[in-house]
Amino acid sequence: MKNNSKRKSSVKIVQKPRGMKDILPSEYSYYDFILKTAKKIFEYYNYQRIETPVLEKAELFLRGVGKDTDVVHKEMYFVKTKEKGELLVLKPEGTAPVARAYIENALFNEPQPVKFYYFSPFFRHEKPQAHRFRQFYQLGLEAIGSDDSALDVQIIFLSWLFLESLGFSKKNLVIKINSIGCSSCRHNYIKNLVKYYNLKKKYLCSDCKRRLKTNPLRLLDCKNEKCQPIKESAPNILDYLCENCRVHFKSVLESLDNLGIPYFLDKTLARGFDYYTRTVFEVFKEGEDKLSALGGGGRYDDLVKMLKGPKKGGAGVAFGVERLIEEIKLMGKKFPSPHCDVFLIQLGDKAKNIAFSLLERFRKEGIMVGENLGKESLKNQLRYANRLKAKYVLILGQQEVIDETIILKDMTSGLQEVVPLDKIEEVLKKYLETKI
Repeated sequence: MKNNSKRKSSVKIVQKPRGMKDILPSEYSYYDFILKTAKKIFEYYNYQRIETPVLEKAELFLRGVGKDTDVVHKEMYFVKTKEKGELLVLKPEGTAPVARAYIENALFNEPQPVKFYYFSPFFRHEKPQAHRFRQFYQLGLEAIGSDDSALDVQIIFLSWLFLESLGFSKKNLVIKINSIGCSSCRHNYIKNLVKYYNLKKKYLCSDCKRRLKTNPLRLLDCKNEKCQPIKESAPNILDYLCENCRVHFKSVLESLDNLGIPYFLDKTLARGFDYYTRTVFEVFKEGEDKLSALGGGGRYDDLVKMLKGPKKGGAGVAFGVERLIEEIKLMGKKFPSPHCDVFLIQLGDKAKNIAFSLLERFRKEGIMVGENLGKESLKNQLRYANRLKAKYVLILGQQEVIDETIILKDMTSGLQEVVPLDKIEEVLKKYLETKI
């Protein structure tokens, strides 16, 4: 006997990949707010927007960021092309691509430094956590073409100013700062760092045991609680700086003092990428540790040369946009829901055909009008107008099409009048002006 009962479909809904998220219209208001705030400040200081491809050659990050860094070693998304078998990656960070664009487009021939900002999606294959995604947005600043300490200071100052403009209290913002020297003075420091860590080797996490062999400076970037006491007692890199790096760092700190920007020295701050030299810093809210930093960056004097460009120094900073949004929401910042002053209701096919050209007439006159051009009843369209908080409703039905008129209704008083269709823009403007 056949079982005629309906079986549930075994086909599952296609969902977004793990660690990714949809940015819905209500959420996008926060992204727009951050970008508009950044644009206003950064462009005043002559930073211009740049956009690099989502896909870059893997070699760019292997050479620039460092093959033994966690991002390159563990977190990059690789893509192999069909035609040449070329190895590409979804870009995991923004500085190396900007440096590549600087070289490839010969921007070193322009007046230096060349200043950029970007607002872009990036990708890292790491364990998804709250407010931490595998596709995420970063807002970044990059200034390339000078080794002057003033560039470091401006990047830090603009980071401070940007966060204040977003609504963060200056009292709660603190800068962690350090100098990791240059390739010359770092050599002696790393030698002593390795010597110290070798004595503690059995107490290290597995990642630090690997870093000890491949990239010792990254030991200072370890987030594992097991390694924190060892890290705190490690040799202080500031004791090993050469004279040029010492003078450079002293100049940065003196300028920050003059600007009244509070900071504290963190001898364990190293950042996670190989291209950093000299100044490194992170900005965070008071009471939060480095894992909750709002943004971070530093100087990278060797990066352009590492990528086969000329010897040009640079400095930059990047902010995790989703992290900023989390904080902005905690501040209670909200954005108004969509609304319009006027809503157009059409009833019937002939009215709908006229509605298309009528909406275009309104657009040319700068009149914002909401609509629902589906086959909805008058009741449903009025409900939609109320949801958009429309002050006025225009009703175009079959009789109005014949008479070449339209009904204008005041949603507050309930009063309505019949207006010639060719005069509606003029009448509507008068209504809107008297209500302002």
